[in-house]
Amino acid sequence: MTGGRFGIEGSTAIVTGASSGIGKAIAERFAADGVDVVICSRDEDNVDPVAERISEREAGGEAVAVECDVTDRDAVEALVETTVEVFGGLDVLVNNAGASFMANFEDISPNGWNRIVDINLTGTYHCTQAAEEELKDGGGVVINLSSEAGQDGAPFMSHYAAAKAGVINLTKTLGHEWADDGVRVNCIAPGYVATPGVESQMGVTAENIDRDEVDRAIGLSEEIADVAQFLASPASSYVVGETIRAAGAPDLMKSPDQ
Repeated sequence: MTGGRFGIEGSTAIVTGASSGIGKAIAERFAADGVDVVICSRDEDNVDPVAERISEREAGGEAVAVECDVTDRDAVEALVETTVEVFGGLDVLVNNAGASFMANFEDISPNGWNRIVDINLTGTYHCTQAAEEELKDGGGVVINLSSEAGQDGAPFMSHYAAAKAGVINLTKTLGHEWADDGVRVNCIAPGYVATPGVESQMGVTAENIDRDEVDRAIGLSEEIADVAQFLASPASSYVVGETIRAAGAPDLMKSPDQ
């Protein structure tokens, strides 16, 4: 367990999109620090094994798996209700569920656009609003997952970049609105991370990554979990409404004619 100002032992958290990648790493990190976690995915069969592995550990928090599509408001409200019924409350909400596909802007159908915005942005709205009462009851924490695409744009992913930019703006706005209620709202904007999704698109796995170099082009899910741990803990008490970029060394080189 982490302990001290960085410890979050005894809390209860919801982590959406936790069947693999960043969400799974955050759920495992939280549970190892003594947090009870409710983890969800659109298909419970994908998230059940994660919950089972967490709960089988000799120490740390418990885990419960719930099937939940974050675009379905009824399912989201049931997710929060289950959390309260099982663990007695909610302290930390991690809005990690997301999706994308690559396409030229002119080739994105209205259905494709709506689906990506619904999962990444509207899903964050559903989960955060549904959890409002519980989070405000004890002075909770919201951690949204955006992307460097939401800050810089992303060719061939305009729908995703637009949705993730909305998450960043929602974070800042809600960070202000809910501050008086004792709720801290912050955001993480990862760059490329060696998740199963990135592996399928780019062929890069965590095993290919050299962690001896600072100038990194791709990160690990565990490194994003480190940032989430910080934002969930008292150590980040003066961080509100912010987006922390976790994307390796910045690319600042431009030619004089740019």
